This record gives sequence, C-alpha cells and structure tokens, in this order.
Amino acid sequence: MIEAVKLSKNFKDKKRGDIHAVENVSFSCKPGEIYGLLGANGAGKTTTLRILATILSPSSGTANVAGFDVVREPQKVRAHVGFLSTATALYDRLTAAETVEYFGQLFGLDATTIQRRTNELFKALDMEEFRDRRCAKLSTGMKQKVSIARTLVHDPPVMIFDEPTNGLDVMAARSITDFIRQCRDRGKTVIFSTHVMTEVEKLCDRIGIIHGGKMRTEGTLEQLRRNYGKDSLEEIFVDVSGDAR
Repeated sequence: MIEAVKLSKNFKDKKRGDIHAVENVSFSCKPGEIYGLLGANGAGKTTTLRILATILSPSSGTANVAGFDVVREPQKVRAHVGFLSTATALYDRLTAAETVEYFGQLFGLDATTIQRRTNELFKALDMEEFRDRRCAKLSTGMKQKVSIARTLVHDPPVMIFDEPTNGLDVMAARSITDFIRQCRDRGKTVIFSTHVMTEVEKLCDRIGIIHGGKMRTEGTLEQLRRNYGKDSLEEIFVDVSGDAR
C-alpha cells in the first residue's frame, strides 16, 4: 500500500545553501504491517512522512500510497491516508466529539457515518469520559487521542503516525500503541515513527533507520540483530547512525 522509490527532497537556505533533507530513500509497507521509521532529529524521517502524506512534494523519486501517485494524484492519496503529525493543534473551544465530527465533515462524510465512526473511535481509544469536554481542558494524553481520532475518522487504509506517544505518560502511551496494534490487526498499512526503541521492538514488523537523509539499513528486528550482532535495537541504532557520520 506504500511504495517509495528513490525519494529525495532538497531545500534552499540563504546561509547554508542547498540542503539535502532526503536522498534516494526507498522502502515499502504492506497491508497488515507496521513499518517503523527511525531517525534522530533532522535525519529526514519527518520530511519523508510529509512527502507520503502530500504535504511536501519530492524533488525527485516517486511514491505510491494506496495505489495513487503522491505527485499526480494528491487528492486521492489524502482521501486514503490518516496522517498524525507532531505539528498539529486542536481548537480549544470545541469539545472532543465536536472536533472529530468537524473533521468528518471536512472529509465529506455524511452525518450517519460521522456518528458511527466517532462512536467507534471513542470506544477504541477509551475517550468516552471526556467526550463532551472542551479541548482546552484536556490533558496532553487526551489531546493526543483526539488528534488520532480526527485523523482516522474517515477510516483510511493507510495510517502514518509521526511520534504519536511523544510527551505522554506510560498509560496514555500504552493505550495509543495498543490502538496502533489493533489497526495493524485489522489489515491497515501503518508507518510508525518514534524515538522510543521499546515501542519499535514491540510493535514494528519491519524497521528502517534513516540518517543524514539516507536509508542506512532496514529489515525485521531479528534480521537487524543478526546483521549487527547485537540484541538491543538502541545499540544497533547508535551503530548505524555513528557509522553514517
């Protein structure tokens, strides 16, 4: 459902000149699979995810999401993708339910479908307790659940989570990772980016490590352990990132 082939993205900076944020990155993710994309800050993983979500256009290379080209068919890609970014915010004056319903309307869903999907998501994410509470009054974990629900209200086949548990306590993070696992079990295509190595070890079917804008290695956790002779994903990550400098 996701196939990236030699994706590159360049930016121009007045002081630093040309910046190669992503260089020839290739990978794929299938339905019923969670692909973990790992990288330090500035490694290029968020830029890659934004290209897949059609927020950015690639400088070169191609990407297909749910069978649609991200450059030629961006509207169709957006209709089939749920993208949770760390940079999004909520409307403080809306309640949790109103927020999800509003985004359902933006996706063109009818009232019956919006109500059904809202109920399904609030149950799956354990949000009933704060359903009618304004977003301004919600905790960080609650807000993140609202963000996930609004992102997935149209029930997309492809889901892209960019650091979904960042800044959350243990219980809130566990609730979200459990939900992501359920999405995989329902046959969704999931890309998961995080700095928490234990989450990757527990969740991801395959892992790609990106550094300096380039995909340095990928494979299952067992394959990476065999290739690098280490059990700890954190140690493997440090080795890969250190060797790339």
